Amino acid sequence: MVGMQIVEGSYASAANANFRIALLASRFNELVVKELISGAHDWLIRTGVQFGNITVVRVPGAFELAHIAREVALSGKVDGIVALGCIIRGDTAHFEFVAQAANAGLQQVSVATSVPVSFGVLTVENLEQALARAGSKAGNKGAEAAQALVEVLNLKLALKVWGQV
Repeated sequence: MVGMQIVEGSYASAANANFRIALLASRFNELVVKELISGAHDWLIRTGVQFGNITVVRVPGAFELAHIAREVALSGKVDGIVALGCIIRGDTAHFEFVAQAANAGLQQVSVATSVPVSFGVLTVENLEQALARAGSKAGNKGAEAAQALVEVLNLKLALKVWGQV
């Protein structure tokens, strides 16, 4: 790898960038989502995002995340979005429809608007799995989604510098 140029973002710090972040969070499965919000918020604060630069936007459910993410991205008031929700499989195909719509819709918003959207939507079989991923055995996927967003935002800054060289 000698002589190869590597451009990457860091997830370790957001302190110098003054990032403005929206945490979009579904109200459905509130028991789980509140823990995802807490994990994402805590991680952002610990990495240096200013308290006043974090806005929580509540939406009814995971299906509505993409529409509101687009509105928030187009507002010009944020540098990035962390989408948080929890979809628990039930007895019908509804799970697949909502999970696919949330995933594809959020990815489309990110690409179309150039505002990074990090996917912190749990798609699980049961409440036990959801709770494990919202702060117990499997870590906090809200914090992980916030970490990924900061890394992407820092990478965007690194790419701007790289492009000027």
